[in-house]
Amino acid sequence: MKILWFSNTPANAEKYLNNKTIGGGWLQSLDMAIQNKVDLHVAFYYPKKSESFKFNNTTYHPIAHKNWKLKAIKQSIFNLIESEQDISIFLKIIDDVKPDLIHIHGTENPFAAIIPKVNMPVVVSIQGNITVYRHKFFSGIESKFSKEKPFSVNLLRYLLKKSFFQSYLLMKKMEKRELTNLLNTKYILGRTDWDRRIAKTMTNNAMYFHSDEMLRDVFYEKKWTNSKLTDKLLIHSTTGNNFYKGFETICQVAQILKNKNISFKWQIAGLTRNDSIVKAVELKLGFENFPENELIFLGKLEEKQLAEKLCEANLFIMASHIENSPNNLCEAMILGIPCIATFSGGTPSLLVDKEHGLLVQDGDPWSMAGAIMEIIENYQIAINLGTNARQKALERHDKLSIENDLISTYHEIINHHNLKTF
Repeated sequence: MKILWFSNTPANAEKYLNNKTIGGGWLQSLDMAIQNKVDLHVAFYYPKKSESFKFNNTTYHPIAHKNWKLKAIKQSIFNLIESEQDISIFLKIIDDVKPDLIHIHGTENPFAAIIPKVNMPVVVSIQGNITVYRHKFFSGIESKFSKEKPFSVNLLRYLLKKSFFQSYLLMKKMEKRELTNLLNTKYILGRTDWDRRIAKTMTNNAMYFHSDEMLRDVFYEKKWTNSKLTDKLLIHSTTGNNFYKGFETICQVAQILKNKNISFKWQIAGLTRNDSIVKAVELKLGFENFPENELIFLGKLEEKQLAEKLCEANLFIMASHIENSPNNLCEAMILGIPCIATFSGGTPSLLVDKEHGLLVQDGDPWSMAGAIMEIIENYQIAINLGTNARQKALERHDKLSIENDLISTYHEIINHHNLKTF
């Protein structure tokens, strides 16, 4: 069976192209898992011209443009999305590979535009959903704090950087493309009640298949054992420089805990003190309410460092206003650390309240602070919840089960497509 992926990331090709082994995402794990079971090809955008190549047992097809630097500058300055002219490039790859099935990872990218133009089955994975994410964009911070462009002493870098408001406008353009893509999609892969339900509303009766995600290797190998609560609570969050990830909630919760005279530190992986979202939240809350001394900014961490930092903490918190199946929560759950997460998007499909951790309404810092206080008062119960979460995550992210289920789904889709076209 020959499978062609279209992906926003190069999966394991990143190791080959950078000539070094670096921390990677779940697609790298999935690539490694199935490349010996199917004839796997992966197509992805890449800024430099590169011929197709084979690395391990997967064949990779970088998608580049002759004037990629100029195009990237134009796209950034004028808030452009990928041109439909790229469809001819996608179709050329499809013609060269001649796959039995095409698997597109993500609904927001331009790849799904090929669906009406090909005869073979195409399945689309829902990673997030631009339509809903844009709807929730200003859930935690007012739009007036989104318009300042990140400063840079380098003129070109300044021009290329986007304000959050520009990103929001770009999402509006991507939303139109996503809705068109979904209406053309006949087969959907998802993981949560949330993505299954939005698929019902945004597709034309597409067939839905459940497919869980693999996690990065180190999170299967390590286990959280920090079962002693000291005088100073150590909280961990993994987040990003994004408007709807709930960083303002983290800061509001921290201020409430300070007012309750709770001694704590809150380490933030994925952000630095100079990131745009940190500046925006500081502006929103005001200097006197920004918990400068309680926050530890770790920046972007390689996966082993991230796992180690998680294992040092007493508690993991995810404060996002919208998610589908957030990898940061899944990684914390499989380690076994007690978790508090927001009841947003697909998170209730991952973590059941009072069974695997605690869920609170997104954007409610008082409830989240109260949940933290409950954890402090009943730490053994929290440890038990973490144990339950680890067991649940080990089952959900079992590599062999995911590998077998996905290949079985591929076969089912191919058979269904062949029966329809017979």
